[in-house]
Amino acid sequence: MVKLNKIYTRTGDKGTTGLANGERRSKADLRVEAYGAVDETNACVGLARLHADPRIDAMLAAIQNDLFDLGADLATPPSDTPLEYEPLRIVPSQVTRLETDIDALNADLKPLTSFVLPGGSAFSAALHLARTVCRRAERVTVALAAIDSEKISPEAVQYLNRLSDFLFVASRVANANGADDVLWVPGKNR
Repeated sequence: MVKLNKIYTRTGDKGTTGLANGERRSKADLRVEAYGAVDETNACVGLARLHADPRIDAMLAAIQNDLFDLGADLATPPSDTPLEYEPLRIVPSQVTRLETDIDALNADLKPLTSFVLPGGSAFSAALHLARTVCRRAERVTVALAAIDSEKISPEAVQYLNRLSDFLFVASRVANANGADDVLWVPGKNR
């Protein structure tokens, strides 16, 4: 259980932060960047929810909770040293739930004939913003996983990859099931 009595601790005043296992890292560390980008994604999802219909809002609420799970996963590097608690990790069922939601939302969408520009409705634009921030979180997490001394669960990367797909499909649903999508016209302004 998380307990926050005091918001400022001054422990980060010299540019370090504590991981969930107590280890101190630079605030510029790639692991900190990864879970920070996940937190930014979560904030964007929260903003998108201001425009959501009840069906997609319920999906986004679950996603926001999952993103905190993912942040906890990334903030707790796997270690041979036992912890006093079971670290929270993204599990395959969370990835599968996203796939199920994507399939449900995609069922009524017509296939695309062009790339979609971010925009249309306010809800769609907010979902596109969340998608692009999610893609950045994915890139940073993949870069972190490529470091030999760092360990990342495959489900963490899978979750971010599926989430960006979900946000794209949801953005099309938010644009009247794709009818109001703004399509890219290559070379239109030459």
